[in-house]
Amino acid sequence: MIGLLTRLFSRNEPVLSEATPRDAAAIAKLHAASFNRGWSEDEIERLLLERDVLTHRAVTNGRTVGFIMSRITAGEAEILSVAISTSYRQRGLARRMLNLHMGRLAGMGVCVIFLEVDEGNVAARRLYQRAGFAEAGRRAGYYANADGKPATALVLRRGLA
Repeated sequence: MIGLLTRLFSRNEPVLSEATPRDAAAIAKLHAASFNRGWSEDEIERLLLERDVLTHRAVTNGRTVGFIMSRITAGEAEILSVAISTSYRQRGLARRMLNLHMGRLAGMGVCVIFLEVDEGNVAARRLYQRAGFAEAGRRAGYYANADGKPATALVLRRGLA
């Protein structure tokens, strides 16, 4: 009975760690559930094998509930994708992952981070604004919404000092 109560009332915080190619299937599944065009397991695995790609994951109870992936080139990084399982959104997990990821990138000598975000993705835009990202440009019609209509991508930038 105590074990049941503990499981019911304990808050299992996801554990954050660097992802490996063994995580490709779980990350691909989460990516597909989060975006109109999900990346395949093979695409994810190839990225995870690249030396210039850094990926962190969030795992709870053996299940991947979040990830963030960047490509690093010449002192700059581009965040390629961030996804959080719907059951873990609005809990601060994305912020924790982004902070860990930016810290690791800074430790690797990255001076500037770029990313693209759908102009209509209010939650992501708020996350990035709070993390110090600022608009550096726009790409009209860059994304296709679920209804097929084009959406503008905002190009965001943040320096790491």
